[in-house]
This record gives sequence, C-alpha cells and structure tokens, in this order.
Amino acid sequence: MSNSKQKQATPTQQAYQAVAKRYEIKKPVVKNCIRAFFVGGFICIIGQALNIMFYTFFDFTERTAGNPTVAVLIFLAALLTGLGVYDRFAQFSGAGTAVPVTGFANSIASAAIEHRTEGYVLGVGGNMFKLAGSVIVFGTFAAFVIALIKTILINWGGL
Repeated sequence: MSNSKQKQATPTQQAYQAVAKRYEIKKPVVKNCIRAFFVGGFICIIGQALNIMFYTFFDFTERTAGNPTVAVLIFLAALLTGLGVYDRFAQFSGAGTAVPVTGFANSIASAAIEHRTEGYVLGVGGNMFKLAGSVIVFGTFAAFVIALIKTILINWGGL
C-alpha cells in the first residue's frame, strides 16, 4: 500500500494491513522465472524440431518451413487445450506457455470452449475472435509504426 493511502487509513485498517501482509503467501518469483524459461525453451525446441523436419523430409526450404511449423504448433496447442492438458501444463509453467504462439492459440481455443453453450456461430465463432481481433489489430498497427520509423531513419538518418 502506498504511503499516501496508509496516511488516510484508520488505525484499524493499518493493523489489518499489517496482519494481512504477515499472512500473505510469498510468490516464488525466481522459481517461476526458471520454470517459464525452461518450458518456453522446450516449446521452442519442439518448434525448431518441426522446422527441421519440414525442410529435411518434405519439400520445403529453410525459409518456407516456418509457416507449417507455426500451423502445427497452433494446432497442437488448440488440441491440447480442448483436451484440458494445456491448461494444467500452463498452470505449472506460467509465462513459459503464454509467450510463444502456443499461448495465443490456447487463449483463442479457451475462449471458444468457454462460450460453446451459446452456439457455434454466435458463441464459439463470435467470442473466439474477440481476443484475436484485438491482437491482430495491435500487431498490424505496431508493424506499421515500426516500418514508418525504419523508413524515416533510413531516408533521413542515412542508416
């Protein structure tokens, strides 16, 4: 609690805050960071293995193997979300599963599963793209701004 809010708190509220702080569960930040690092890295290793498989055994180049790799990772994450496995895995690893593209697939599939009782079109379809739409719009806008900055720096900055 900030100092300005503590000054406004009554003595009873301050005593409660002290007791609550004493019993507050401490979060194992370092342990969570290590788990997230290794689980996120493991997901990336799976992606790299898929990527190598696509250009080794199928007719892809190293440059074009990325698209099917991402598609397979998204499919696997959505499938594991539907089976209820991904959420338990994410509970253990935290941000390690949220940052890669599999986390995005999980959030889309979870939204779809959550609203399936409202019907397939309005429930699943409508709510599945609420999250995806905002992410796509933000990604497109961010890419535009970065491209604009890069263009300005190259043309005017001589980079």
